[in-house]
Amino acid sequence: MMAAAADGLGSIAIDTTQLNMSMTDPTAWATAMNNLGMVPVGLPGQQLVSDLPPPSTRERPPGCKTVFVGGLPENATEEIIQEVFEQCGDITAIRKSKKNFCHIRFAEEFMVDKAIYLSGYRMRLGSSTDKKDSGRLHVDFAQARDDFYEWECRQRMRAREERHRRKLEEDRLRPPSPPAIMHYSEHEAALLAEKLKDDSKFSEAVTVLLSWIERGEVSRRSANQFYSMVQSANSHVRRLMNEKATHEQEMEEAKEIFKNALTGILTQFEQIVAVFNASTRQKAWDHFSKAQRKNIDIWRKHSEELRNAQSEQLMGIRREEEMEMSDDESCDSPPKKMRVDESALAAQAYALKEENDSLRWQLDAYRNEVELLKQEKEQLFRTEENLTKDQQLQFLQQTMQGMQQQLLTIQEELNNKKSELEQAKEEQSHTQALLKVLQEQLKGTKELAETNGHSHEDTNDINVLTVALVNQDRENNMEKRSHGLKSEKEALLIGIISTFLHVHPFGANIEYLWSYMQQLDSKISANEIETLLMRLPRMFKQEFTGVGATLEKRWKLCAFEGIKTA
Repeated sequence: MMAAAADGLGSIAIDTTQLNMSMTDPTAWATAMNNLGMVPVGLPGQQLVSDLPPPSTRERPPGCKTVFVGGLPENATEEIIQEVFEQCGDITAIRKSKKNFCHIRFAEEFMVDKAIYLSGYRMRLGSSTDKKDSGRLHVDFAQARDDFYEWECRQRMRAREERHRRKLEEDRLRPPSPPAIMHYSEHEAALLAEKLKDDSKFSEAVTVLLSWIERGEVSRRSANQFYSMVQSANSHVRRLMNEKATHEQEMEEAKEIFKNALTGILTQFEQIVAVFNASTRQKAWDHFSKAQRKNIDIWRKHSEELRNAQSEQLMGIRREEEMEMSDDESCDSPPKKMRVDESALAAQAYALKEENDSLRWQLDAYRNEVELLKQEKEQLFRTEENLTKDQQLQFLQQTMQGMQQQLLTIQEELNNKKSELEQAKEEQSHTQALLKVLQEQLKGTKELAETNGHSHEDTNDINVLTVALVNQDRENNMEKRSHGLKSEKEALLIGIISTFLHVHPFGANIEYLWSYMQQLDSKISANEIETLLMRLPRMFKQEFTGVGATLEKRWKLCAFEGIKTA
């Protein structure tokens, strides 16, 4: 940039402070950048990007290496633009337009982030203030087909590498395929017969022989050859028996070594336990502190547990040896006979032993099946008992609920009867008081009539009038007691219940009526509805339908029957 200024192409300055300076003076350039609070661009030993937040831009395209630069001076050339933006990184292409903007493509993606920070700077060529020599830069991300193509190529390459890596991993984890079995021929059969005689290649050769026999390669022509190979496989039994005897001898020697070592360990454990027992005696125990006694007691118990475990293990080994010795004593005669004709009886003894092992395994399997059947039977018996208990418990719960409901209804009826009895007592007391008052009035009227000379018929009329008044007062009290409504809500409920029971001529139980009323008022209860129905015997009546367990109480509307009879 400074070289371009020296060649006469122009100079770039920051117009924010309204200063004109040449780019050939790096000190002035650094001073101007510091006044703006930004790190100078292109100075050695300085960072290109400042600590200020980046300017607002559009969404960054994938793999973007191209930026859009607008607001360029009209006289700006590609050399000047390259001199300004090459401080951000290597530039691969500049495409300048005649309308004061250009597109710059960098070599790497991170260079675009540095170029974005130049957005907002004012660019001025030389010391001229003309519009054609100055302009405010606007740098933003640009979409380019080349960038997107390179990004897609990189993505495809990464996908190929990932697929290759996964394939290698699958191949590594895949179990190896079995070796291919060659086809039968006389030459291959001769080679296989030699391999069957070799101990190192016997396993592979037996696999091939088994495959040939299963494929059906045995015929009249090849029967003798297959018979010789089977005979070679049978001769391998003797070597296996000798190898097994060698391994058994090694195992016996190892067992003997282990038993001797275990005996030595047990002896040392006995000595350690004896030390702890001596320490717990009164002569030495009194001289230890409380914490020391506690530790010694813990150590003693731990040592005794370990000694007992080792002793049980040693006893188990000795019992096994005794059982093996008893088996050997019972089988002394077969080895003597095998010495007489070892080659002829080895296969027979091996076959008998295999048959014995198979019978033993079958017996163990039968025992396991019997145990499983016993367990299943016990589980079924337990499940049946649990089911019967659950059914009995559920039945008892249902009966308890029914008894509780009956108890609640009886309590409600008892409360209603008590309230009716109290009202009847109040009415009786009120009637007696009224009767006394009327009797006193009657006595006064009689005396007055006698003094005034009225006839006996007038007195009878007064008595009849008094009795009529008492009866009328009683009827009024009955009507108040039976038809008295406490609130407007009860009147509304009576109307709804009457409408519901009118369309159910055979009646409805209280639960059905309560489920219907709950849709209108969720807070209402079945007891409240039943109490209201019992308070109005002239409008609603209760009937019992069914027999025994199907006994059901139903409420019916009887108001219209009372009107008809009236």
